[in-house]
Amino acid sequence: MPVRLIALIIIIMFYGVPPGAAHDFWVQPDQYWVMPGSNVLITLQVGHDQARQRSQIPRDRILRFDAIGSTGDVTDLLGALNPGGRLDDGRFQLSKPGTYSLAMETDNHARSQLPANRFNDYIKVEGLSPALIERARAARMEMEGSEIYSRNAKALIQVGPGASDDGIRKPAGLPLEIIPLKNPYADPRPKMLPVRVLYHGQALAGALVKLTNLEQDAVPIAQQVTDQDGQAQFIMPEHGSWLLNVIWTRPLPSSYGTDFETVFSSLSFGYP
Repeated sequence: MPVRLIALIIIIMFYGVPPGAAHDFWVQPDQYWVMPGSNVLITLQVGHDQARQRSQIPRDRILRFDAIGSTGDVTDLLGALNPGGRLDDGRFQLSKPGTYSLAMETDNHARSQLPANRFNDYIKVEGLSPALIERARAARMEMEGSEIYSRNAKALIQVGPGASDDGIRKPAGLPLEIIPLKNPYADPRPKMLPVRVLYHGQALAGALVKLTNLEQDAVPIAQQVTDQDGQAQFIMPEHGSWLLNVIWTRPLPSSYGTDFETVFSSLSFGYP
């Protein structure tokens, strides 16, 4: 593709459309800080502001739900899920003190199809350069767009005293994931929150990462594009509940009957 066309796509992507929010998906604990052995209740949330609601995803579409401990030990929590429950979508207990990463992965059986203008707006706002480049290359910018998609979500839980970094800084093996390079629960708390984005285990450059205050979540408060090492950096929040999210996509062969395969990924954390 000509260099001038790529440059035009990048300009449109970051300046031609006002910031917006896709229907982000995340794991929302009732408390991010708990005592050892106490119940942790979670709901699965989707959307923002007035469109925010509990996800309607069925249980059989969730492939894994694990708690990764401070030493990297993994506890399978899939059996603790009850999506669509009256008060919550799952509950469990964590007995050992430390910082845990809850990791959830869904299948990619969901499908979306949008008219050309809405699909173009969506991929521009979310920084999905592979889709923009492919649609421009194939002269399909005026045609509807389709995708299959999956969701990956992580949440950080602090159990008892003693924030620990090892478990949360290791990849959880999700197709797309945000890894905090510093623990937001450390004492003293770091001034900056650096993160790395991995796509199928490799550092992902050029991805748009957004930071949203979940207590006032109409729009993100900050967004950064990952560098060549897949890293971005944000000012560390001091209180409240927070969400980091990123989306990435890849073109599919024409035999799939769908244009792209997209992954939504999030990392939620919060303070007492």
